[in-house]
Amino acid sequence: MLGTYSYHEIFRKTVIAFGTIFNNIELKRTKGAKTEVMKVPLAYGPKDKFLARLAQAGTSDQKQVQITLPRISFEISGFAYDTARKVAPTQIIRHVDSDKTKKAFMPVPYNVDFELAILAKNQDDGLQILEQILPIFQPMFTVTLNLVEAIGEKKDFPITLNSVSYDDDYEGDFTTRRTLIYTLQFSAKTYLYGPVQDTTDKIIKTAIVDTHLKVDTTAPREVRYQVQPDPFSADADDNFGFNEIYSEFTDAKARNPVTGQDEDV
Repeated sequence: MLGTYSYHEIFRKTVIAFGTIFNNIELKRTKGAKTEVMKVPLAYGPKDKFLARLAQAGTSDQKQVQITLPRISFEISGFAYDTARKVAPTQIIRHVDSDKTKKAFMPVPYNVDFELAILAKNQDDGLQILEQILPIFQPMFTVTLNLVEAIGEKKDFPITLNSVSYDDDYEGDFTTRRTLIYTLQFSAKTYLYGPVQDTTDKIIKTAIVDTHLKVDTTAPREVRYQVQPDPFSADADDNFGFNEIYSEFTDAKARNPVTGQDEDV
């Protein structure tokens, strides 16, 4: 079972979809009659990494370069199996592409937790960014992803805002750079798929219908109608005809609902 290679880049697609939601946030600063507009940088990584770069001191032969604030960072903070969205694992998804049929078992639901951090050097910058994010999540925002292209499986999965926290990372004298941090916790409900298999489904070549004169379920069949392709070796895409066969059963009997005995009809 294990050892069958299967990689659909679902976690990677989930991370990209999450980051894409926040990659066009803008910040405006007005000075008199002039308005400055800047796009807020977005990067994947822990907020501690960017805080360390802010506090890093340059050497004697290297100028100290600080990163630009404000900025947004995000990272995966955990994975969790979601029992509430679990379905029967024996169900199969089928996808017909040209003359090939591909199938896969039902996906496994997982929640991917994200932590998004807004780093700013003053309150107005941080609040501008925060107010562009919070109204979108009420408390969730739905994203559509093509999770498995091989079977054309597209899923709508919600991204839920769980909590918002605030931290003023300022200690020291007036020369120390102040950093305001807003931390938002999210949970994305995605699905994981196993291997996709190529399969050849059998063609139904015989259809049999038994008809009755009575609605009593105990009544035996009276007429059988059978249809087969002509020729019987025809494929699914052949332009074939049909052979129709009728079979009558003269000794048909039905159960009398009053006496409970089988009687001729």
